[in-house]
Amino acid sequence: MIYISHYRSPLGNITISGSETALTGLWFDGQKYFGLGLPDDCPEKSLPLFDDTKKWLDIYFSGKDPGFTPPLFPQATPFRKAVWDILLTIPFGQTVTYGEIAEKIAVQQKPSAMSARAVGGAVGHNPISLIIPCHRVLGAGKSLTGYAGGIEKKVKLLALEGVILP
Repeated sequence: MIYISHYRSPLGNITISGSETALTGLWFDGQKYFGLGLPDDCPEKSLPLFDDTKKWLDIYFSGKDPGFTPPLFPQATPFRKAVWDILLTIPFGQTVTYGEIAEKIAVQQKPSAMSARAVGGAVGHNPISLIIPCHRVLGAGKSLTGYAGGIEKKVKLLALEGVILP
């Protein structure tokens, strides 16, 4: 069974979804792809998992690295999961480009080349925003590009982490 909970962040309300054991979603309310894959009939429930996730969010929005990751269970294709696994390796306060992720995926999956555009699609459909840090991915030349929560949120999140944009 999937449940939901809500969190008020400095950047807007957040909806959290998960089972008793792992997160399945975390979205800014109203963002692009909000609730993708979320069943229509999810009851709101207080769970220890949601308490831990809200603790993570409190620490994060205080400008610090939370130092832990709640259990995650995003639903997707193996390709998207591989991209999201790479996102989880991006340290707090650092960024990578779509092209750099594409190069890592090409090495892992052995195609001769991987499209940064395909990586962008996987990054954009990340269902567990913030914790799987899709906001830390930049375009070529470290340019500021898309974020499902909106570019203004991406800028604020990167600033919160101390990232200086060119």
